[in-house]
Amino acid sequence: MVTIRPELEADRAAIFEVNQEVFPTDAEARLVDTLRAKVAPTTSLVAEVDGAIVGHIFFSPVTIDGVGGEDVMLGLAPMAVREKFQRQGIGRQLVEAGLAACQRASVELVFVLGHPDYYPRFGFQPVAALGLHYTDPKLDVCFFVKELLPGALHGARGTVSYHPAFDEAFKGAHGTEPSS
Repeated sequence: MVTIRPELEADRAAIFEVNQEVFPTDAEARLVDTLRAKVAPTTSLVAEVDGAIVGHIFFSPVTIDGVGGEDVMLGLAPMAVREKFQRQGIGRQLVEAGLAACQRASVELVFVLGHPDYYPRFGFQPVAALGLHYTDPKLDVCFFVKELLPGALHGARGTVSYHPAFDEAFKGAHGTEPSS
C-alpha cells in the first residue's frame, strides 16, 4: 500500500537517493537540497511503500517577469518515482496530493515543465495559449499551468521563471531546464 505524506527531515537522504536514481545526473537531487535552504517552506511530499521512500514531489516559488508570488505561484519540480515502482499510479498520487496540499495552502497557480502527454490529465494547460512563456520559449510546448483558484490567470502575461537555484543546479549537468 502506498502512503503519500509530507516530507520529514529524516526522509532527506532517501529523497536524495530517489532523485539521484531517476534522473540522469544528481542535479535534481542537489536542487531539492538547495531549495530547502533558500526558500520559505513549501510543499514537499513523499510516497512510501512498506516504510521505504519510493517517490517524491517538490513545489517551489516561481515569478512572472520577475514579480514574485512566492506564496501564490509555485512550480512543480522535480517529481520522481523509483523505476521499480513506476507505472503503478504513484506519480499520479503524488501529483494529486501535491496539488491538493497547494490548494489548502492557498496557492493560486502551479506551473510545470514536463511531458505534454502526462500533465494535462491533471488539468494543466499549455501556457503559450494564455499569454505566458517559459524563460526558454522553445520549451513552451511542454510548459503548463494549472489554476487552483479560478480566475487567478486573468490578466497574467509574461515570462515565468523558476527560482534561480534551478539555473545554478543545472549548469554543466544535462542542460539548464528543470525536469519533472
